[in-house]
Amino acid sequence: MRAVGLLGPAFVAAIAYVDPGNVAANITAGAKYGYLLVWVLVVANVMAVMVQYQSAKLGVVTGKTLPETLGRRLSRRSRLLFWAQAELVAGATDIAEVIGGAIALNLLFGLPLPIGGVIVGLVSMAILSMADRRRQRRFETAIVALLAVIVFGFLAGLLVNPPDAGGIINGMVPRLDGAETVLLAASMLGATVMPHAIYLHSSLVIDRHGQPIGAGRTRRLLAVTRIDVVIALVIAGTVNIALLVLAASSLYGREGTDSIEGAHDAVRDALGPVVAAVFAVGLLASGIASTSVGAYAGGAIMGGLLKRRIPILVRRAVTLIPAVVVLALGVNPTMALVISQVVLSFGIPFAIVPLRRYTADRALMGEFADGRPLRWASAVAAVAIVVLNVVLIGLTFA
Repeated sequence: MRAVGLLGPAFVAAIAYVDPGNVAANITAGAKYGYLLVWVLVVANVMAVMVQYQSAKLGVVTGKTLPETLGRRLSRRSRLLFWAQAELVAGATDIAEVIGGAIALNLLFGLPLPIGGVIVGLVSMAILSMADRRRQRRFETAIVALLAVIVFGFLAGLLVNPPDAGGIINGMVPRLDGAETVLLAASMLGATVMPHAIYLHSSLVIDRHGQPIGAGRTRRLLAVTRIDVVIALVIAGTVNIALLVLAASSLYGREGTDSIEGAHDAVRDALGPVVAAVFAVGLLASGIASTSVGAYAGGAIMGGLLKRRIPILVRRAVTLIPAVVVLALGVNPTMALVISQVVLSFGIPFAIVPLRRYTADRALMGEFADGRPLRWASAVAAVAIVVLNVVLIGLTFA
């Protein structure tokens, strides 16, 4: 029972894996290509479990976040350049999350997107006001409650229209079908193995568990952390796969399903207004929870790499501006979501390569350094992601 009380940080990090960018990428993939890309989500989720555990382990063992560890080891110029790309990734994330929440408010209440974006930002500020070490569990509880709403909102459609088991099994065979499927695969990968969540998790475990005190306690915390990560990421992975499967089973071949609004309309036509409303509520919870977690991650990135602490509510207010501007300019919101996930995919190697190096470093991690199987697995994941991004760049310019 004591171990259950230590669970929580991974559930906060897992919110990043069920944000509106995931909704856009997964629904687009399922509606256009059926079950073809199920395998991408499965592989991405396995990678996510691995790298989130490594990030949490770094924090538990060293008492330093990944951004702090980078900040201590990079030169000033390298540190600033690294911060710039990490901040770009965090910004792309924030835009996606606010847009998703704004779309949900538009679907539910007909609110204009810019006004919806401001409301999502204000609600996230209220949640972030609980994000400090004295009230960390209260913040985690709020996020987990939103996660429960997300799970119910995005799984409800499958209860009404169960998917084709044969199609899911067939979708587990790795293959692609043209340049657009590579773009979607990169988008889904960026939405599942999220760089800002990698930076964040090492901060979450420190805020929850404090500094390391003795090898025995560290060993116990790592055992709990493994359970925490597996449970949280399996839930997040199930939601992601459910979104793609829902689109493949209910929306495949329908016109207009390349946008969240169109997908919502198609869900309403195919499964009824109640399921459509529940879906929109899940999207709203996703936007509010993920933008709160994204702002938390941005604070950890800035604190570790710039060595400056800006009040998280101030940062939330400032980072809300680009998202509201995008909404006010009338940019296609679903396409903005998908492109934001591609930007995230480009940022993944900058997070996982140094993470792999640090968690394998015996001088830093001591007896808790990664073993050979984990070192090889993380190397394969890093190479696969870099290769995918190189292919994506080539196809984009072509």
